[in-house]
Order: sequence, then structure tokens, then C-alpha cells
Amino acid sequence: MRDNPRMTSSPCNIAAALPRLAAERPDQPAIRCPGKRASGRGLARYDVVLDYRTLDTRSDAIAAGLAAQGIGRGVRTVVMVRPSPEFFLVMFALFKAGAVPVLVDPGIDRRALKQCLDEAQAEAFIGIPLAHVARRLLGWAASAKKLVTVGTRMGWGGTTLAAVERAGRGAGPQLADTGGEEVAAILFTSGSTGVPKGVVYRHRHFVAQIALMREAFGIEAGGVDLPTFPPFALFDPALGLTSVIPDMDPTRPAEADPRRLHDAIARFGVTQLFGSPALMRVLADHGAPLPTVRRATSAGAPVPPEVVEKIRSLLPPDAQFWTPYGATECLPVAVIEGRELQSTRAATEAGAGTCVGRPVAPNEVRIIAIDDAPIASWEQARVLAAGQVGEITVAGPTATDSYFNRDAATRAAKISETLPDGSTRVVHRMGDTGYFDGEGRLWFCGRKTQRVEAADGPLYTEQVEPVFNVHPRVRRTALVGVGAPGAQVPVLCVELARGVRATEFERIAEELRLLGSRLPHTARIGRFLRHPAFPVDIRHNAKIGREKLAAWATRQLEKRA
Repeated sequence: MRDNPRMTSSPCNIAAALPRLAAERPDQPAIRCPGKRASGRGLARYDVVLDYRTLDTRSDAIAAGLAAQGIGRGVRTVVMVRPSPEFFLVMFALFKAGAVPVLVDPGIDRRALKQCLDEAQAEAFIGIPLAHVARRLLGWAASAKKLVTVGTRMGWGGTTLAAVERAGRGAGPQLADTGGEEVAAILFTSGSTGVPKGVVYRHRHFVAQIALMREAFGIEAGGVDLPTFPPFALFDPALGLTSVIPDMDPTRPAEADPRRLHDAIARFGVTQLFGSPALMRVLADHGAPLPTVRRATSAGAPVPPEVVEKIRSLLPPDAQFWTPYGATECLPVAVIEGRELQSTRAATEAGAGTCVGRPVAPNEVRIIAIDDAPIASWEQARVLAAGQVGEITVAGPTATDSYFNRDAATRAAKISETLPDGSTRVVHRMGDTGYFDGEGRLWFCGRKTQRVEAADGPLYTEQVEPVFNVHPRVRRTALVGVGAPGAQVPVLCVELARGVRATEFERIAEELRLLGSRLPHTARIGRFLRHPAFPVDIRHNAKIGREKLAAWATRQLEKRA
């Protein structure tokens, strides 16, 4: 704990910034959360506020109380708490204690959720009463014996967060002297293309992310952020921002009420906001200006060009709209601002892929030849020249080096590289395809596992779908392959725009076929199937479940054979 007066430097810990900010700006709100609404369908009061002094002091008390419960340095701890003051207090207390929070998106499939929790082998479980009920009934995290309830403790063992905080009150500052290589957290991926994997974050990864985000986006302390994806809100206190937690279900951004978002933005003078493409579409369709927002950021999936254009028109002329590229395993990798992204729209709609910008220094991004097998050492990889499509790789300070209890996945996604000085580093395989253009910009072509390997060569989703998505009576399309790799039949699944009748699809399919005939690669697609509503991932409501669509398309073609 932080009780050594001879300590000359701060520990490598995302919570290390909190005591400094509490001293510099004690009364600045760190977190604002919605309370009860004035009426059932009215606007939230936002009467729950933690300033920096309170966040620091209370998280100290909770850290000390958790340590007394045996939840201290290195203890893996499942956290299942809704976005609330308690969520942030618990997370920063765990970081201060040197414990290892385990975060799993509660919206994923329940069977996958149980598998994730079993794999984590957690020793402690902190959750709301409903999470504890599910833990007991469904056998979640059976290895966890240290239990803390955020709220009223009912028929299970353990203690309450309120009791933990009382026990630690008066213990003074708490900050474990963690090193950069110590495990800081285990964050499970969304699992949109497979079973979620637990990404091992070391303290140096979090600290590097803060530095890269501050530099890449020009973030300064004192701003007001509206993060519509709760884990991103954890960065706000470390950056000196006020985080306004929106009144919405974070697992269903496409269903967010834009009036409530605008109410929070206007009431607190929000200067930056983060949202998935689905959330940005909600704001774009609502069409109300965002006069206070100086910086908007959207990530999780490619942002449709029309959404970029509309959001840009709603922001002040000098505001920025960033679409960073990255993944849970490495973020941010590259960034592009909306003005430049708009200038690449024509190329995207002509089959070039989606431009994701230039790598964020000091990341080193390279394209290697596509290989579905593990690559143990960098010497075995073949680096491609600009213009050639391959797999995107990244080496840098935020590139994580392993998955927890997933050795096979680690071997498939990580490459060991020996540097000229004899040291080694981990290169992360993004699992995405792409290429560099002549200006040093990175273009995303789609997930490697979702490419179509036809007899006449590969097809990539992001070089195909935007060509067809320009059709005014189409909501979105998805390229899938039917058959064995190397002989797959490319099929375009089509979801029609709202209000378009299914009886119109035959004519629309002919129009799509004509659209595709303009380009050599899209002219190869001869099968078009209407799907009533694409499966999408729970986290962003934007990533299309192409694996499910491929199975569906296979059944459809078999019926017609």
C-alpha cells in the first residue's frame, strides 16, 4: 500500500492518477449518474455525483476493506455491477488494492458467460443481488469464495459493499506498488466471431492506453464526457474528465432514447462523447445539433459513411469526429478524423475497403500474408508491400500478450519478434484483413475468418458490402461463403430498408446484380438472398453475425437445389 515515504515514483497503475487529481481538482465531478426519473417516462435527475475527492477517499476505504476480506493483490475478482457510482468505486478500489477485476459483458449468451467465468477461476465475486442469484442458480464462478454484494445481502454468504467501506474507513491512502508486468485486469472480448476470450491486461497496458488516447485525441483535463459504453468510462477519471453516465441500456445502444442523450449533453455541457456505430446512428437519425460537443468518437465496427456525414453536420464546424480502429487486445491502433473519412467515401463505395487512418505512434502496424495457422516467430511471417491485402498486425505498448487460460488462442493470435538489440516483443495478429495505401493509410477489408475463399480467389466483406449498401431500398448487406474454402460460392445476404416489402426483392436483387457488375470482384457474386433481420452482436449492435448468416444461406441454397 502507499505507505512508504521513500517511494520516489508512482506505481504503474491506472488508479495512480486519482490522488493527484483529487488534490488538483477536488470539487470537480468525476462521475455523474442518472437517478430516478421525475416520472415513469420522463428525464433522469442525474442527482448522483462523485467528485474527485470523494472518489479517491471512498475508493481508498473500499480498497482497505477489501484487503481485510482477503481481496488484495493478485486476487481475481468478478465484477458484475451496473453502471453506477458503485461500479467506479469498486473498480478503482480493486486497482488500488492490486486485485485483478474480471469483466464479462452481461449481454453475451448465458452459456458463454458461464464458460468465461469458469475459465477466469476467480477467487472473489462482487455483484448486485441479481448477479448473486444467477451465480447460485446457474453455477457462475463456483471457484469464488469471497463474496461482496452491492446492495442488500440476502440468503448468500459474504458481506456488503457498505460494510466493506465502513471497515476500511480511516485507513488512509491505498495504492499497491504494482509494476508494469503485473496483471491488472481480465477483460473478455465481445465474442462476436466466437466464444469470448479473456484478454490479460497488465498495468503497463492501461497506462499506455491513457497516454496514447490523450495524445491521439488531444484530450485535456476538465472536459465532460458522455461514454455510452461503460468500460470506456473508466478512462475518464484517469484523464481528469467528468464522466456523465447516460440514461440508457448500454447493451442495446440501437434502442437508446435520443431525447435522454441530448438532455444529458445539454444539461452538463458535454464536450466529448463515445458511442458505437449503432448509437451514432440513433443521434444521426434524431437530427438535433450537438453544439457543445468538441469531440465525438465511434468504434466497435465500421461507421457507415452516411452516419459519419450526418454526425459531422450536427457538430460545430471546428469539432472532430474520430473513428479509432483497434480491439480489446490492442487499442487504439489507428485513427482517422471524419473529414478525411468522408473524403474516402467514394473509394469505399467503389470496393476499396474502409479507411481507418494512420497508425497511432509508437504502434508499428504491418501487413502479413494471410495464414490461418499459428505463427510462432516473426521470421516465419511474410510482410506484404503497400496495396496488398493481408492480415493486420500491430506491435506497441498497448498490444496485450496473452489470453487467460486459452493457450491455443494465444498461439493463434500472438507472434514473438526478436528485435535488433536481442530483446523480444509480442506482435498481435488483429484477425482482420487490410492493406496500406500509398499515403501510409490503413484500409480495413473485413475479418479474416469471414473472407470468402472462392475458386477464382478471395473476397473480403468490407470490399464487397459497401458497393451494394448504396442501394436506397437496402438497409445493409452481408457477404458469406457457402461450401468448402477454396470452392466457396459467394452469396450476398440482403436486409431491406424499413417499409420495403419482401415482394419487391426480386426486382431489387436484379438492381443489385447490375450494381455489382461495375467492378470485377463484385461481378463474381451471383446469389442474392433476402434475410428478414440480420443477427448482430449484443455489445455494439453493429457487428453482423456472418457465421450465422452463412449457415442460414447454406440451408436456403440446399432447399433450392
